[in-house]
Amino acid sequence: MQRFLIVLALFVCFGLNAQVTKEIFESFKLQERRDVSYYFPEDYNKEKKHPLIVVLDGDYLFEQVVATAKFYSKFHGMPESIIVGIHQSEDSIRLDDCAFDKETGLPLEKGSKFFEFLGMEIIPYLDLNYNTAPFKMVVGYDITANFQNYWLFKERSLFNAYINISPTLAPEMETRIPTRLKAMNKQIFYQLILEGEKSRYTPRIMALNNAIKAIDKESLHYYFDEYPSADHISIATYGIGKAFDNIFGMFKPISPKEYKTQILTSVDPVFNYLENKYNSIEDLFGIKKPVDLNDVMAIYAGTRKKEDFESLKPLSDLCKVEFPNTMLGFYFEGEYYEQMGEPKKALRTFEKAFGMEEIDFLTKEMALEKIDALKVDFGF
Repeated sequence: MQRFLIVLALFVCFGLNAQVTKEIFESFKLQERRDVSYYFPEDYNKEKKHPLIVVLDGDYLFEQVVATAKFYSKFHGMPESIIVGIHQSEDSIRLDDCAFDKETGLPLEKGSKFFEFLGMEIIPYLDLNYNTAPFKMVVGYDITANFQNYWLFKERSLFNAYINISPTLAPEMETRIPTRLKAMNKQIFYQLILEGEKSRYTPRIMALNNAIKAIDKESLHYYFDEYPSADHISIATYGIGKAFDNIFGMFKPISPKEYKTQILTSVDPVFNYLENKYNSIEDLFGIKKPVDLNDVMAIYAGTRKKEDFESLKPLSDLCKVEFPNTMLGFYFEGEYYEQMGEPKKALRTFEKAFGMEEIDFLTKEMALEKIDALKVDFGF
């Protein structure tokens, strides 16, 4: 791949295992050097794919996005991600980067170059040098929030998720954005965040909200959050966590509410819910997520609650792969044979479980109780 860029390291925080790096990126497209910050997860693994989050207005938003991502990934609310922050505050360069023609609403010449700088230099550089997943998100505020929407008008959107914080909308954007979203077949997450303080842009942002809400399309995941107590300045600190919650909701462990409203109410086999959840995560984020023990236990509880004992067999097979040294897989398989009226198979399987490591609520005593009960009941 021919490269037209040079990256010069300015400083690295936290030594060799740095999480944050700030660099001077020499751009061929812009014909200038730009300050760029990168965040890499503390346990970055080059063998594992990571979503990429691009943060415009990096001087103000980068650290907040990093802090939110670290918190959510630590507590399993999202996959560990690579984050790049584009600094735009010096000499108010953001106004040049994101300037648009007041008649056409299209980016001016510098804006077109900035568009190419991100799409043809920054992102390819990260894709080439790091193990990035196909899933990409962009965050912007004010004029940079408006600018990010221009990627929607590419034949194939560069980003899967857009977080728009109080956008300063270019002409006709309140109709152009919904029209484009309606025409797209790609899975798109679109988050619009608005302050309560009224401005001349408020009616147009509300018109945008109403137009997007009217779109009935399974591939579009739209969220609108308004914060009545926020003004145009403070809104930049509102809503990023909620936006991450919306966009990465599928990645989170099964919640008690999800268990009650979706698993227990479904007419499908209980195991199907788990299988569909993890297949959807892989399809959407391009990441094969290890199965959470929490999710396994939720499905196990569902099989017992709904007496769907057929689901115990595929659940046990899954656990043998995901938790290979523990009792989990063989214990669930033993219960399956027990419920299917095959006591000899159940006995042998519980004996295998007894010889393996305990996990969560499963103990050797429980396996032994099953073994003893089967021997008494069937005279083995």
